[in-house]
Amino acid sequence: MLSHVMMLRASSEAFGYEVDIRAVTKPAIESGIPHGALLLGFVEAILKRGDAEPSRRDLVEALGSDGLMAAAGVIGNFSMMNRIADATGIPVGKGSLARTVDVRESLGLDRFMH
Repeated sequence: MLSHVMMLRASSEAFGYEVDIRAVTKPAIESGIPHGALLLGFVEAILKRGDAEPSRRDLVEALGSDGLMAAAGVIGNFSMMNRIADATGIPVGKGSLARTVDVRESLGLDRFMH
């Protein structure tokens, strides 16, 4: 999750968005990402293997079919990265730990450190 949050932070800075990263772990918080609630709903439906059709329709209406495909691609990529990291036990490097103190504290991620 840490690498995903850092990618979110970098991309939001590149596009000039002010993003509240706490929305990653607290969906009730407005993220500041355009169509963030729709995207989060789609992610939840896909990852929880629920009925994704309503979320899919909403995203196509808001972002078009290209936006839907981009969102699905990001979900697939992030899921793949998580599976590889979990399966191989990739540790968080010391440099990453030093750079991400604020993010880990804000999201309560240190509770997962082992």
